[in-house]
Amino acid sequence: MGADPRITRTTHAFERAIVELAGQRPVSQITVAELADRAGVTRATFYNRYTTPLDLLIQVLYADLERAHDLEQARRAEGGYSAAEMLRLTTGDVVDHVERFKDVYRHALRDPADRGLYLALVRHFTDYGLAFMARSTHPEVAAANQQIMAAFVAHGFAGAIEAWLGDDTATTADLIDAAVACAPPWWS
Repeated sequence: MGADPRITRTTHAFERAIVELAGQRPVSQITVAELADRAGVTRATFYNRYTTPLDLLIQVLYADLERAHDLEQARRAEGGYSAAEMLRLTTGDVVDHVERFKDVYRHALRDPADRGLYLALVRHFTDYGLAFMARSTHPEVAAANQQIMAAFVAHGFAGAIEAWLGDDTATTADLIDAAVACAPPWWS
């Protein structure tokens, strides 16, 4: 049996509303009342599902990043890609995500009150890095503290995204090239 269509509609309404509003200003400045009004539901409905607008926004962004990871897994299963090609394609998928949500990230990264979004991005990349290392057979991965390694790479990638968003002259290719150039040798 599928999900209740009303619940699905409400979820999508909240997701659209938070992305629209967070694309206009920092999520820390979005009220639950405003978000519920934009979604066409009550504040109580919001609180039945979410804690804060930031929690909802992180959920939406994580779901989009997970779709990119699903694409990566499909490519791995398909085979035929070199490690360098996979690194470039996977990095490109993340950059595509950031490009789609560029206004959201720009507002959040410029507002110190929205540091939670940056930290969520770092947490996501750290978790991804740990999962990547769990599959790795590279000797350097086994010899070092993987939590520290994953955090190092995650902060670097999130920092590269922040620098890219702050430079209107930098292209998506610039971000991909820089991230790939900075990837540790064991990543591929």
